[in-house]
Amino acid sequence: MNTWLAVFLGGGLGSLLRFGVSRAVLLLAPRALFPFATLASNLLATALLAWVVLRMSDQFQGRDALKAFVVVGICGGFSTFSTFSYENFLLMREQHYGLVAANILISVVAGVAVIHLIARNP
Repeated sequence: MNTWLAVFLGGGLGSLLRFGVSRAVLLLAPRALFPFATLASNLLATALLAWVVLRMSDQFQGRDALKAFVVVGICGGFSTFSTFSYENFLLMREQHYGLVAANILISVVAGVAVIHLIARNP
């Protein structure tokens, strides 16, 4: 498969995953001020990317289109830095500075921790 097409298809699938996670989180916490849906999408995408890159690299040898489909397409469409930034902007505009700091800290620390856990556990 063409790598460009693989990224395109994976990005669509990742976006659908992000939409589904957002809907599920909103059902669980419909009035939450903290952006749990974006946090969940970003951490799940980070875990998938880490798993593929760190644990499954042998299975992707010579399969560049498949790796691009998952890593660039799915993970890129599933995670969302733009939404993360916008939600922090909205929280700042409403003067929820503690939530902004918590969101940034939790997102970055948890993302790096997920990669670290996947990297060190066999």
